[in-house]
Amino acid sequence: MAVNKKDNKMINFELVSPEAKLVSEPMHQVEIPGDDGEFGVMAGHCSVLSSLRAGVVTLHKEDGSSDNRRIFIAGGFADVTAGSCTILAEEAIDVRELNKESLEQYLTDLNEDLGMVEEDHDKKRVEAKIALTKAKLIAVKA
Repeated sequence: MAVNKKDNKMINFELVSPEAKLVSEPMHQVEIPGDDGEFGVMAGHCSVLSSLRAGVVTLHKEDGSSDNRRIFIAGGFADVTAGSCTILAEEAIDVRELNKESLEQYLTDLNEDLGMVEEDHDKKRVEAKIALTKAKLIAVKA
């Protein structure tokens, strides 16, 4: 059986959120926002299990292509082996679906809410939403 050399340079990639499996296809490279910093994954990568922070996962379907897909995740975990990379995301949305104006308005509303809440647990909940919204805005502007 002939082996396609291109297949050897691809890694099987899956991105799953609680709502759906967003991506399930081979990729040349995947850039991931790890808790300890960004890291790239390609075929042959050493095995890693990493917690993820809110940020953008960049998918490179082909080597040298500028047509990359960017998906915002709200955190989660990545399981990497030499032949596969699976991301279990708390929330995931294609960056193209994020609307800068809507996010800015939501951030304004959240900041107003923060000024009105009194309980510590309510403040922490609103602060978490503010941090996530700011991360989405960074993703849209990048």
